[in-house]
Amino acid sequence: MVHCSASPNGRVVTPADIDRWHKLRGFKRDRTLIGYNAPSLLHIGYHYVIEALGPVTACRGEREPGAHVAGFNRDSIGICMVGTDAFSQAQWDSLKGLVNGLQSRLGKIPVCGHRDLSPDQDRDGIVEPHEWLKTCPGFDVASWLADDKKPPKGHILGVEP
Repeated sequence: MVHCSASPNGRVVTPADIDRWHKLRGFKRDRTLIGYNAPSLLHIGYHYVIEALGPVTACRGEREPGAHVAGFNRDSIGICMVGTDAFSQAQWDSLKGLVNGLQSRLGKIPVCGHRDLSPDQDRDGIVEPHEWLKTCPGFDVASWLADDKKPPKGHILGVEP
């Protein structure tokens, strides 16, 4: 499940910042499941955060239920890209590497964006933009996957659309 932090593109936001935001929203990790998985982050809902300069921080353990998409948290892994709709080349490289690594270890798990899990209100079998509850992650994950995980035009920081 790919998300964005809904923070200004290119701004430094840390997993600790996201942890504080999630605390304010009432998220809480089960202390019995934390173990060695970022024990100082007691509220963060994501399993991984890809920071603005590209580093990937593991937050929740992959077997620990997330808090990132209501109704899907038990059976998904939440990946958060810091920003809203444009990300650094390093972030795109990290996202590709992380997804490839997860699929290598876990099999061909489905990958989608948060907005793709919005309800199909008109029941036509397609979740269309007017049905999105959120625009997160700010790009079309299905198109990114179909284009061999290349950063979509107009969504790369520092590159003209």
